[in-house]
Amino acid sequence: MTRGRIAVRTAEASQAPKLHALISANLEEGHLLPRTLSELVVHAERFAIAVRGKKIVGCAELAPLSPHVAEVRSLAVDSGERGRGVGTRLVDQLRRRALGEGFEKLCAFTHTPGYFMQMGFSIVPHVWVPEKIAHDCVSCSQFRHCGQYAVSLPLRAGAGLRLELTAPPARAVAAPRTSVERLRLIPIPA
Repeated sequence: MTRGRIAVRTAEASQAPKLHALISANLEEGHLLPRTLSELVVHAERFAIAVRGKKIVGCAELAPLSPHVAEVRSLAVDSGERGRGVGTRLVDQLRRRALGEGFEKLCAFTHTPGYFMQMGFSIVPHVWVPEKIAHDCVSCSQFRHCGQYAVSLPLRAGAGLRLELTAPPARAVAAPRTSVERLRLIPIPA
């Protein structure tokens, strides 16, 4: 029996009830936040969907948090389709879309950071994604005890970092040499 090919494309507002059903089916695992049908209708075009035949088997939203940072949100894959690369294809589609829309960084908050690390994301301190904290976290009932990891993927070389010149630490024996400087990478606030 052939299962047919999976196509990845942008969702339409008319597909919001199917997105809602897929996300709701994945809520029981405790890794997604609930979404209302009305919010999915409004934001349907932000979603990439994976379709096999006429069935939506996966979805993920590209949610802008600032002019520079976007988030992968509501990544859900039908339980019968897991392990077949559906989620990876969805995240890759969102990465390409984010790059094309001019975002510098793509982030996600997840209970399974290894999954995202296989796609090039890095675990970062939550404070490195202040846009997410201000946008969603401070009003969440799980704030400060959600157990999620922040992961980030720069979309352009050097995105999110700037160089800062610092003098070497002072020594008790001799003054620091002025010819020696150290570079330190620090996050750029959005």
